[in-house]
Amino acid sequence: MPDRGGGPSGPRIRVGRPSRRVRTLLMTLGVLAVLGMAFTMFAGFWTDWLWYRSVNYSSVFTTTLWTKIGLFFVFGVLMALAVGFNIWLAHRLRPPLSAMSMEQQNLDRYRMGIAPYKKWLLFGITALVGLIAGASASGQWRTWLMWVNGVPFGQKDPQFKLDVSFYAFDLPWYRFLLGFGFAAAILSVIAAALTHYLYGGLRVTSPGARATAAATGHLSVLIGVFVALKAVAYWLDRYGLAVKSSDFRATDNWTGLRYVDANAYLPAKTILFCIAVICALLFFATIWRRTWQLPVIGFGLMVLSAILIGGLYPAIVQKFQVQPNEQAKEAPYVEKNLEATRQAYGIDGTKVTDYSGTGNTEDKTKLRDDVGSTASIRIMDPNIVSPTFQQLQQIRNYYAFPENLDVDRYAKDGKDQDTVIGLREINLAGIPKKNWINNHFRYTHGYGVVAAEGTSADAQGRPNFTESDLPSKGDLGTYEQRVYYGEKTTTYSIVGGPQKEIDYSDDNGEKTTSYKGDSGVNLSNPVNRAAYAVAFGEPQILYSGAIGDGSRILYNRTPKERVEAVAPWLTIDGDAYPAVVNGQIQWIVDAYTTTNGYPYSSRTTLGDTTADSLTATNDNRAVVAQQNQVNYIRNSVKATVDAYTGEVKLYQWDTKDPVLKTWMKAFPNTVEPKSDISKDLMDHLRYPQDLFKVQRELLTRYHVKDATTFLSGSEVWQVPDDPTNRSGSAVPPYYLSMKMPDQQAQAFSLTTTFTPTGRDNLSAFMAVDAEAGTGDYGRIRILKLPTNTTVNGPKQVQSQFNSQEDIAESIRLLRGGDSEVEYGNLLTVPLDGGLLYVEPVYVRGGGLKYPLLRKVLVTYGGQTAFENTLDEALNKVFGADGPTTEPPDEGDTTTPPPTSDNPTVQQALEDAQKAFDAGQEALKKNDWEAYGKAQNDLEDALRRAEDAQSEASGTGGAGGGESKPGDKPSGSPSPKPSS
Repeated sequence: MPDRGGGPSGPRIRVGRPSRRVRTLLMTLGVLAVLGMAFTMFAGFWTDWLWYRSVNYSSVFTTTLWTKIGLFFVFGVLMALAVGFNIWLAHRLRPPLSAMSMEQQNLDRYRMGIAPYKKWLLFGITALVGLIAGASASGQWRTWLMWVNGVPFGQKDPQFKLDVSFYAFDLPWYRFLLGFGFAAAILSVIAAALTHYLYGGLRVTSPGARATAAATGHLSVLIGVFVALKAVAYWLDRYGLAVKSSDFRATDNWTGLRYVDANAYLPAKTILFCIAVICALLFFATIWRRTWQLPVIGFGLMVLSAILIGGLYPAIVQKFQVQPNEQAKEAPYVEKNLEATRQAYGIDGTKVTDYSGTGNTEDKTKLRDDVGSTASIRIMDPNIVSPTFQQLQQIRNYYAFPENLDVDRYAKDGKDQDTVIGLREINLAGIPKKNWINNHFRYTHGYGVVAAEGTSADAQGRPNFTESDLPSKGDLGTYEQRVYYGEKTTTYSIVGGPQKEIDYSDDNGEKTTSYKGDSGVNLSNPVNRAAYAVAFGEPQILYSGAIGDGSRILYNRTPKERVEAVAPWLTIDGDAYPAVVNGQIQWIVDAYTTTNGYPYSSRTTLGDTTADSLTATNDNRAVVAQQNQVNYIRNSVKATVDAYTGEVKLYQWDTKDPVLKTWMKAFPNTVEPKSDISKDLMDHLRYPQDLFKVQRELLTRYHVKDATTFLSGSEVWQVPDDPTNRSGSAVPPYYLSMKMPDQQAQAFSLTTTFTPTGRDNLSAFMAVDAEAGTGDYGRIRILKLPTNTTVNGPKQVQSQFNSQEDIAESIRLLRGGDSEVEYGNLLTVPLDGGLLYVEPVYVRGGGLKYPLLRKVLVTYGGQTAFENTLDEALNKVFGADGPTTEPPDEGDTTTPPPTSDNPTVQQALEDAQKAFDAGQEALKKNDWEAYGKAQNDLEDALRRAEDAQSEASGTGGAGGGESKPGDKPSGSPSPKPSS
């Protein structure tokens, strides 16, 4: 090699080919890198296939995979052929000699440079556009399957008289094809123009004609194809008006034709279609005319027509015909929207009944007796008492309950009762020592169900457990208690091998077990182990001695994940709930079929309408589908996930839903018929919360049936904010066994309230029959309050509770020290024309880390009570004793405190303060006996204060006589007077 500047005495640098050893090493590393990338891709594919096979839904995997592959190859090849053919054709049509100009001389260098690589360049370009187009097309697998398997709705849109399936299944596929055609035409024009320019067919600065006749004809045909596709787009846009979104009202995501659509846009689209067809023919005619004059003029006219006819004319119609008389013009189209929206969301059968909001019966004893038959009032709030379950029933730190428990029905003594229920799931954050073996081999599952009566509490304010302890025992009988699949089980476990698992602990020490189910994927195969080691990024899976014969890996373990994976065409409800069914713990998951192509139906954003105060403050309570926009929804599938085996079953619930029928054709034998639902499972199915939230949001506007009222906006309601929560979000719906005025007996129901827009008084009360297997299941009833009188809404009732001096003073005492007061669910119950409000009040403080029920707030007809038990509060409000809501069991009711001889309010409140302070001290020392005595003393003092206040004001004591105007409501102690 030559000297590189070092001079005669400088070092000589020898540059040559790498040695054979280095070349071999580099080649080996390259091969290994390629193999590594290939195996990484294989690992993802292989583990997915193994998982689907393990849950017996391999057909879902193969159908989805082959559909994606088919679309990828078909549309990838079509795009590659379209672009490649036009590049080849442009090259073939190149002029034999290029004009000798500076432009062409510069291009000659590029032509000579690429000449040896023309075939490779052509292959590379076509392969690139084919890969991009194929990848885009494979993402349309849902659109393809819905188009090819579409089932008629049996309903026609009011404008074009086409079946709804055309808009839901056909139109999306046609639009995809049209979009693909536009992309192919545009890329072909660009590729052909560049090729013609490179080889002299198009000239920018060269003298003479700017384009050869061949180039002119070629590009004209391609542009003609583009314009022809635009004509097709104008024709499809006519039908697209039926599902086009528009903000007709600030609160409405309107779809369907309005006056301006039917009388301006629709004829404009037809005219533009005809103009585009003529313009396309003019472009095709250049093959013979070899001139751009007529096509360019035609194209210019088409653009001008699109501006004038498609844009300006509809604006003129809207401004000068619609706006001066909007209600009259829009009323026929509003009626179509009202009908379609109510049908699409399943609210067309809603029964709206006028309700006075004030009681009709003066017999307080009868009213008190009617409470028990009207509702089983739940004072255990599942969204509050989870910490209580945790403290009293966690047993071990490596167990945990969800932040929000669930409400279900279980029979006791032949009668269904509302039950608060939760599973004792595994909590890896609480295991004694964290390492890979403990996290994934030893601590693998939770254990047992914990349940409590929803309508009662014991003397200390704790839940009355009907299923408790470890192992769990109680009213639920014998069942498989191990919980390998649950809402908090988010990591993988390897079970069934040589490593034993912690089962549970008792006085005799730890019990171990080994998983006996057939769930999960077998890791005995070294290929499987290697694939999972790569897929999970955990090399120990490959060589760990804790894995052997019988080892199985469990993952995708939350109920929502499993149902979403086996049915990717379903939208999953945000709240799965457990139930003991036929000796097994089953997670019940509600799933929905949706579309955004239902003509004339207004769209809603699922993530917004299903959010409430619980989803705002709790990450575990998910919202459904986040920002998916739909205008049709059905709870078409009830799914179950076995907590031990992980088995997933999908049951057809809505047997008339055409969207579900379409997916069942696409994925045969994945959904079981409704008749296969067992009686035991049917007893625990319920109306889903997320569907109810969507429907209640629509019913704020669509409870009216006439266009005039809808357009005036005078009857628009809103879902009130949760008054017991500072999140500022909507009040959640509540499950409650109750009886609406037209019902003969209580039914498990889902309830909510409405207020007028911008106001806090009550406008309506809504309930849906949530008890599956009954004739009235899913029937929505709305009690509409009069607009000429004011009935307190939830926020006003809560404000009334908080502002009453005697209640406020009691709350202040309960908050003494470091205690916190937590308000439970504010339940609303229609009773004899009026509305009964009930709210449990919990206290958490002192040495306690969990809330206990301390008081119950009740109001009806202007009378308010704040008492220790629900029965006492109801008795106080109605001024009459009635049957207790639950039969008195040992430890279930609070013993009435003894009567004091001291009648003064001052002394009574001082005694109350002393008793409260004594209770706080007892809590700090964990002296439960002293704490119970202090609570009895506190109740005694507060009662004496109340009696003394009543005697001083001349009312004759609590419950004695009727209240007079200006009297304070009875049932609560008076404020402590200043000294």
